[in-house]
Amino acid sequence: MAQRFDELAAFALVAKERSFTRASAKLGLSPSALSQTIKSLEARLGLRLLTRTTRSVAPTEAGERLLQTVAPRFEEIEQALAALSEMRERPAGTIRITAGEHPARTVLQPTLTRLLPEYPDIRVEVAVDYSLIDIVAEGFDAGVRLGEQVARDMIALRIGPDMRMAVVGAPAYFQDRRRPQTPQDLTNHSCINVRLPTYGGLFAWEFEKNGRELKVRVDGQLVFNTIGPRLDSALQGLGLAYMPEDLVAPYIATGELIRVLRDWCPPFPGYHLYYPSRRHASPAFSLLVEALRFNEH
Repeated sequence: MAQRFDELAAFALVAKERSFTRASAKLGLSPSALSQTIKSLEARLGLRLLTRTTRSVAPTEAGERLLQTVAPRFEEIEQALAALSEMRERPAGTIRITAGEHPARTVLQPTLTRLLPEYPDIRVEVAVDYSLIDIVAEGFDAGVRLGEQVARDMIALRIGPDMRMAVVGAPAYFQDRRRPQTPQDLTNHSCINVRLPTYGGLFAWEFEKNGRELKVRVDGQLVFNTIGPRLDSALQGLGLAYMPEDLVAPYIATGELIRVLRDWCPPFPGYHLYYPSRRHASPAFSLLVEALRFNEH
């Protein structure tokens, strides 16, 4: 089959150039080898495709019909190959990433803000999803998760610093309530719950101190599955919230939120970009990977 395509491509070039000499130079073949290729095609088809004289070469009626059919196809193939070659040299194309809301806002967004203006041919689609989906089956190029959640058969690249969680409430909430001293005290408080599909239900708040780990299932009037409403509700005094430290730090600094149980919230490994092993990652994806790579220094 490959030989037939080579013969057709050779015929189309000779017919277009009207010269075995010019066509053979472009193909990197000797004129005699090129002539033999055309003869082989004619013999297989049982038709004369080219009229040869000492001065010129021209397609016969059959050759002209064949040329009208195959020439546009080869041009399309050449254009497609040229476009692929250009993609290899110039970062372009669409990258699909699945990520939770917090890393989408705090890690991906700042990087994309720096990167995309310099590379207008790169498109990035970010799907905010808390479930641990199969990125290959769902058609994603990569995912962003905490280091402890990354599957072992994936390449994992650290893209953010260590994280800490924080339990916070508004001054109005604590006006008539004692501040919790231990995680167990949370059972006596109104807490803003989190429902994440990854955990199959309401998320248990996780704590650790002096090597002792605790998971506390809290209760309250509100349940959300995204960050924004949890933060807003905490600021409005509707309950205690368990939030990434970096998101609530500004409100703690201004006194709009009060932090409790700080000594029960140690640092833990932050976000990682994970993706399947690829021999030929696109230039666009490779560029994004390098832009996201976390530098600890």
